[in-house]
Amino acid sequence: MSLTDIPAKYGNATDGEMASGPLGRAAIRGDGALKVRGAATYALEQPVEDVLHCVLVQSTIGAGRIVAIDRSAAEAAPGVRLVLDAETSLKLKPMPDFFGNTPAGETYVPFARELTFNGELVAAVVADTLEQAHAAAALLDISYEEARSVPTFSDGRAGEGRAVDAMARHWGEADTAFAAAPVQIEATYETPREYNVPIEPHGLIAHWEANEKLTVYEPTQWVDGAARVFAGWFGLSFDDVRIVSPFIGGGFGSKAQVFPYSAVAAIAAKMLGRPVKLAVTRPQTFTAYGGRPATRQTLRLGATADGRLVALDHDAVSETAVTGTFTETLGIVTKMMYAVPNLRSRQNVVPVNTVLPGPFRAPGKNPSAFALECAMDELAVKLGIDPVALRRINEPDHDLDSGKPWSSRRLLQCYDVAGEAFGWAGRNPQPRSMREGRQLIGWGMAVGTHPVYTAPGEATVRLLADGSVEVSSSAIDMGTGTYTIIAQTAAEVLGVPVETVTVRLGDSRLGRAPVAGGSQLANLITAAVHKTALAARDELITLGLTDPNSPLRDQANTLTVENGKIGASRGDAISIGELLSAIGRDHLEVTRDTLPEADRTPEERQRMFSTLAGRGAFPEAAVSRHSFCAHFIEVRVDEDFGTVRVSRVVTALDAGRLYNPKLAESQFKGGIVMGIGMALLEEGVTDPRNGRILSSNLADYRIATNADVPEITTFSIGEPDYDATPLGGKAVGELAIVGVAPAIANAVYHATGKRIRQLPIRLDDLI
Repeated sequence: MSLTDIPAKYGNATDGEMASGPLGRAAIRGDGALKVRGAATYALEQPVEDVLHCVLVQSTIGAGRIVAIDRSAAEAAPGVRLVLDAETSLKLKPMPDFFGNTPAGETYVPFARELTFNGELVAAVVADTLEQAHAAAALLDISYEEARSVPTFSDGRAGEGRAVDAMARHWGEADTAFAAAPVQIEATYETPREYNVPIEPHGLIAHWEANEKLTVYEPTQWVDGAARVFAGWFGLSFDDVRIVSPFIGGGFGSKAQVFPYSAVAAIAAKMLGRPVKLAVTRPQTFTAYGGRPATRQTLRLGATADGRLVALDHDAVSETAVTGTFTETLGIVTKMMYAVPNLRSRQNVVPVNTVLPGPFRAPGKNPSAFALECAMDELAVKLGIDPVALRRINEPDHDLDSGKPWSSRRLLQCYDVAGEAFGWAGRNPQPRSMREGRQLIGWGMAVGTHPVYTAPGEATVRLLADGSVEVSSSAIDMGTGTYTIIAQTAAEVLGVPVETVTVRLGDSRLGRAPVAGGSQLANLITAAVHKTALAARDELITLGLTDPNSPLRDQANTLTVENGKIGASRGDAISIGELLSAIGRDHLEVTRDTLPEADRTPEERQRMFSTLAGRGAFPEAAVSRHSFCAHFIEVRVDEDFGTVRVSRVVTALDAGRLYNPKLAESQFKGGIVMGIGMALLEEGVTDPRNGRILSSNLADYRIATNADVPEITTFSIGEPDYDATPLGGKAVGELAIVGVAPAIANAVYHATGKRIRQLPIRLDDLI
């Protein structure tokens, strides 16, 4: 079923009905034909001549130091051009990472001598061919002095960690209210390490021109941020670094920054004066960068006998690295989802011997919702109240954390639409009461949310004399449809067919753009393109009215642009190309950005576009801006073998205006599929002796495939929210994963009567 097939009785127009022009229509992907034909060129496919190949070497101990590296055999191997380690590498300038962690010392090398996790980068080999590089890398003789490591935060030596003050929330008297509550729930919920594993592994080609200017072909979710880091490492200006990333085979947060291996390729290319290609192998992707850290959350919920929450106490812990801090923001959903007068939330991060974790689809929001939504289900069971009814009782009329009104919150409508389509009213609440033969059937539900972020963007629009339009920006498309919605936005404003709009993306020489993360890019780049296209249209009209050679001059007080033509509201119109030709122009080019007026100095532009400070460029919003969703899920559990299969999913989502419902539906379903993997399959397994990742491949680290995915029905019940973003959209890409895992866990409880609080749900938990 299409996400726009909403029951008429709820009175909501679909996005297709609201769309009077190209924007909002379910257009097919503009880049789809290229990808189907294999003509979309990804980073490691760039036709760079005379390229050398680089292979990484990683540590095999969890903590300690390198005593010595014997490079002689590797250096003498056929085809080898260079062997790099901490001693032979160029020294770079330290640069802060995506989260503000800056390497210690006055210089930086991407190779470690003091080791803090198993799989840390220690050396690299560059050779004429990939096979020669791999063979030589195996000849490196590395001597270690091993120290005892703390591989996970479950290790008894890990300790309690340190508090994250920014995550602390407190209002009312949570302890007192909980102690006095007639109904109480207290439980601990755990999620394992999870890994991004995009279909396109990481890697890059680095190429220097005259040893002064650097070009990097690398799949990145933020070309401007990458250019800033490379420039800082090598002491270059921003303009002397070019990052090219037109197509990306998935990222899910893992490609939002550059990593030590990125520096390795650029160093090798500079030292050898040749382009260098570095492809991170699939096993190496589990330690070359970090995924979602393991989490542990203890929740205490206190409620009245009729189901009103009176207290919520949240104690959360997540892993981080010993050399830097990443916080999986576990209280982010807990603090704003329900109306509770007494709340306390706090979080610690525990340093362990692991690669620094990083963002993975809906970071913080996803595990935060797992604990809260499972606890709400447990409370509903204890109260004898329907889980949906319990949530309705505790629906907040504003954001209690910020004190602000919602820009929009149609979660109650999500319950109505998805619940009716699922058939929730027919649910027998008694566990183990629904079955078909030996298959126990469980129905569960949960809700999700994701905030709406704001950052500046920039775009260029060119109107050409042949009637076509070009739009460009350094924004990227990692399979989400950026090319398509940009073309739709420009076509909407300029009154031209979408097919006449060409979009160029993923190049740091183009207009500046923020990171594609936090479900922000679609809203931010369409706003920039919309503003720029409006300016181009206005300039075109001005030329039509005032240029001495314009055939439209003096014919009207105003002109309109529609259907690819410009003219008076009454009278003849000519094509845009005809006007440009008449006034002696082969094109009209306009560039605009969405920076606040106060931030337009060159220095401030550089800061806002090249760092995460861009999110703070705008005045604080007067409203709380979030997307919401409600998942209703059916599972079937084999009574004899304990196997769990998700058999049906119905989800309603309030994501504001959808710029392209077809693409949004794909994102919604993709998030739900990843949520199924989180609940039943995905688990990073670590050797407790030395911290080695035992599941560093796609056989042992299991993700959901076609065989694991049932029929998924999605409904969009959002309406344009112009208090959230200029064009009315809200968060889409990361929303739908939030709440899927708890809905499955709640359904498993309903099917079996067994409450599973640790993911993934295993067969041996149920037999």
